Amino acid sequence: LSLLKMLAWLLFLIIFSLQLISSGRYEQREDFAVVIQPFFRNTLLPLDSMGKPDMSFFAADCIHFSVRGYAEMAMALWNNMLEPVGEKQTYNNFTYDRSKLRCPNPEKPFLSTGRNSGFGNSDLSLEETESSVPYWTVIVTAVAGVLVGSLLGWVVSRRRTKKHQRKADTENNIKITSL
Repeated sequence: LSLLKMLAWLLFLIIFSLQLISSGRYEQREDFAVVIQPFFRNTLLPLDSMGKPDMSFFAADCIHFSVRGYAEMAMALWNNMLEPVGEKQTYNNFTYDRSKLRCPNPEKPFLSTGRNSGFGNSDLSLEETESSVPYWTVIVTAVAGVLVGSLLGWVVSRRRTKKHQRKADTENNIKITSL
């Protein structure tokens, strides 16, 4: 597959997933909810005391998060899941401060969903919504997303490796021909 075809397929899966989420099929379920967590939408790159990007949040490849970065993302995701729908924080404050980790409120001890945040009609029974989407479609969509993401990562890594290999081969050829 060409990179363009893979990107088109990835875009299709993303659009399909978003349509499935926004279709309302899961809004009345008692046992399942899909809630978008926007904690990373407006995040800015963390800066150090010199005003430069704080590389302690990133792994050696400068793309993936380090343990510190993953800890920040996990705290932001957890806090986002406790915030009511419509009031969720859309940025991550990279402070590495454990005190910002929230605990469930005794009045609302559950993760926030559209239903328990006051959105949607709670008069519908579970029987009316149960057959709207088979449970396996969510699993298939999630697995497909992981596979496509992994494939895309592999292709990008492979292309980058080939590019560096060609550059090294070209440099070696120049050195050999100049002798």
